[in-house]
Amino acid sequence: MAKNSVNGKVVLITGAARGIGAGLAERLAAQGAKVALVGIEAKEQQAVADKIGPSAHAWEADVTSWEDLERATAGVVEHFGGIDIVIANAGIATSGFVRSVDPAAFEKVIEVDLLGVWRTFRVTLPHVIDRKGYLLAISSLAAITHAPGMANYAAAKAGVEAFCNSFRAEVAHLGVKVGVAHPTWIRTDLVESADQHPVFGKLRAGMPGLLGKTYPLSVALDHLQAGVNKRARTVHVPRWVGGLKLIRAFLPPIIEIGAKGRIKKADAAALMDIKERGAYESSVTGQAGRAATRKG
Repeated sequence: MAKNSVNGKVVLITGAARGIGAGLAERLAAQGAKVALVGIEAKEQQAVADKIGPSAHAWEADVTSWEDLERATAGVVEHFGGIDIVIANAGIATSGFVRSVDPAAFEKVIEVDLLGVWRTFRVTLPHVIDRKGYLLAISSLAAITHAPGMANYAAAKAGVEAFCNSFRAEVAHLGVKVGVAHPTWIRTDLVESADQHPVFGKLRAGMPGLLGKTYPLSVALDHLQAGVNKRARTVHVPRWVGGLKLIRAFLPPIIEIGAKGRIKKADAAALMDIKERGAYESSVTGQAGRAATRKG
């Protein structure tokens, strides 16, 4: 077992109703961690907590709300006695081009995926400092490769990476470590929902090679679990994602060339989809996305 194991540690995970958040909660609890599940899908989170057992407890909170996060954090500290590790995993996505995507759904992605990380870390930080703990934010491959139809998601996830890089230097002298994870396409509700989109699912299917490959959830959990145990600075899922950082300056023109010839048709199809289903239905992706936008 890694030197900095999670045995006996209190781990707070946002967005733990399913997918990466729920899977990490189960795995870390199996290592002896006490896991606090925090998010907006109360019923689903409670089911995860019930499955794990006495070492897990769920709190309903919206990561875009200071009040919710403060109340949930206080509840976690009261219940478990403190917080050692925070995993800012809550995230949503939309499908849509900038000129036609539903504006409220577009902005909600930035609120949840970027501001939600900042608020989660800010509220929990005093407790993590007390225990010289670890904070991990879930960014994405999208922070490195900026695909059309994902402008808000790419911007938010790139912002998460930049935020963590600045933040890491600020808290190092306090004994706190900060990590950022970059998963590629992982078979989760969010990705499966995006793949089913009548317009953007086809664009995704056209991504070449590794850039379009979808990996099973277990691959992400393997890398992330190891990263948490090591208190890693960066976690790349899988490892080839880290290599893209070395050539990221060349990626935008390559992506533009790859998209050329497909976007005109997709743009027209997106407008037609919006006409038929409405901007909201055309834009929102995944169950968490629907829950977040309903609350907004």
